[in-house]
Amino acid sequence: MSLPLYQPDSTSSTRFLFFTGKGGVGKTSLSCATALKLASAGKRVLLVSTDPASNLDEVLEVKLGNQPTSIPDVPGLEALNINPAEAAAAYRERLIGPMRGLLPEAALRSMEEQLSGSCTVEIAAFDEFSGLIGDPKAAEAYDHVIFDTAPTGHTLRLMSLAKAWDQFLDHNTSGTSCLGPLAGLEKQRVIYENTVNVLADAAATTLILVSRPQVSALREAERTAKELGALGVTNQQLVINGVFISTVAKYHAGAEKTTEEPHSGERAYDSVAQAMQQRGEKAMNKAAAFISSLPSFQVPLRPINILGIAGLKVLLEGETLECGSPAATTETGSKLPQPKADAFPALESLATLIADFEKQGHGVIMTMGKGGVGKTTVAAAIAVLLARHGHKVHLSTTDPAAHIAQTLDEQVEGLTLSRIDPATETAAYTAEVLAKQGPQMDEAGRSLLEEDLRSPCTEEIAVFRAFAREVGQGKDRFVVLDTAPTGHTLLLLDASEAYQRELERQARSTQPEEVLRLLERLRDPAFTRILLVTLPEATPVHEAATLQEDLRRAHIEPFAWVINQSLLQSGSSDPLLQRRELSEHRYITEVIEKHATRTAWLPWQAEEPVGPEALQTLANSNIHSHP
Repeated sequence: MSLPLYQPDSTSSTRFLFFTGKGGVGKTSLSCATALKLASAGKRVLLVSTDPASNLDEVLEVKLGNQPTSIPDVPGLEALNINPAEAAAAYRERLIGPMRGLLPEAALRSMEEQLSGSCTVEIAAFDEFSGLIGDPKAAEAYDHVIFDTAPTGHTLRLMSLAKAWDQFLDHNTSGTSCLGPLAGLEKQRVIYENTVNVLADAAATTLILVSRPQVSALREAERTAKELGALGVTNQQLVINGVFISTVAKYHAGAEKTTEEPHSGERAYDSVAQAMQQRGEKAMNKAAAFISSLPSFQVPLRPINILGIAGLKVLLEGETLECGSPAATTETGSKLPQPKADAFPALESLATLIADFEKQGHGVIMTMGKGGVGKTTVAAAIAVLLARHGHKVHLSTTDPAAHIAQTLDEQVEGLTLSRIDPATETAAYTAEVLAKQGPQMDEAGRSLLEEDLRSPCTEEIAVFRAFAREVGQGKDRFVVLDTAPTGHTLLLLDASEAYQRELERQARSTQPEEVLRLLERLRDPAFTRILLVTLPEATPVHEAATLQEDLRRAHIEPFAWVINQSLLQSGSSDPLLQRRELSEHRYITEVIEKHATRTAWLPWQAEEPVGPEALQTLANSNIHSHP
């Protein structure tokens, strides 16, 4: 599927541009490149990031704060970096401060943790940037205001129900709402409502959905498009970033691999380049109906990390990169020098980590990380190797599409599977809360409570309960969990239990043992091993580091990091992939030296690792012997 190149135009762009998409798809790079393009056309542009894992400073190579900063060598471009965590901290203090000395410490701790979740952070960020949209005078000096990360449909629905806040907050005294900070934001209500209206105004706002040519990223973009479209945010565009068309694979496109020597002028077959190109094509073809339903564009995969003004120009304008060019090879036309395996002596195979798990003979192994980094594949590989070593293993997932079964492809002796259905668990939890709180509310308050229960926090807590059941099985076998509850969720339930005990003076004897002992088990390094899975790229690494800090707040120390889908030692002859292979060095070094106590390495696979044999081979992959 061929799409036109993404080229923002100052004459047709709306005043407000929002970039949204799952982590690692390139929102920050594209928003920065768009801002640069519009400023270069003579427009006055303000670039704003509200991403908790923002690397806006890194991309622009300028230290930013919460006030507009001029970008050197780009007249007309200013940028600011809203820190949602700091904004949320300010809201927590604004709400909790007056209660210090009046409520028990346990109650205050519970409230603080309740207001540390993703919903609170997002709403706090919404408050920060809504002033730039809902207040006509706030950004009147700029022709365009570009936001790196847009509000979710959940946040917009909360704001559209603002008139019900008073009644809802009057009755919701349990301390379990993700809406807490809104109690202190009543004066902002008019600005919030104006913001929601501007977002739905197609003449003023464009929502740019950023994706990769990957099934999961395109699926997330489609879900977001439908959710925001239903709220009236219909002026949408799709940009598929990182579309790979190999200079090596072009000649062989559609042809079978051959062992014959290429004719004069031909390039040797490159299985890595060919497979990468075909994967992207298949993903885009699968999402063809969605892609054709709205204005869609593509940005080619670039060979460099998009950093600095020069790098941003490369993102949209490209550079000449053919085999034999100085940018891709040495002066003699040979392959670029690659980092040697012995440059990373700390990198282990997944199998070496599994050997340590086996010493205990049982316990829980969790894979955690952002979407798209390969948690499911890593979890399946661990489960297969443990089962084939004669252990009883249970593999469970919260993946709505149940990809675990497809990844395994066949039964493995000693390995059982289950799937925690987030929708089922959330529905049960929601019904329980509504039954307890709903009868005391009027229709408006109940509507807001129902929306509050549609938040990511609700699903996380509901799934947490199901995890408690699965973790309990680790007493006499290995339990491998694909996608684990976050550190915030662990602390939230811990704090909520303390609050409940303080206010109601009730013992938790009615709770199942699995729930009562869950935090104890997860904090026990001999019982639970957590693996943080990442790609050797900026955003996945930095978001995993944030997740690690979150876990440490809950007194849980990750066992190791797993760097997945690495091109190191790939042997690719494609010049673009060679350049990307070199760029991984920086992020692998950062993980080893700054974040991880142990680091495992998994290579990029020309074929998807499906089935027990492929998963076992992947687990045994070792950078020191990889070709």
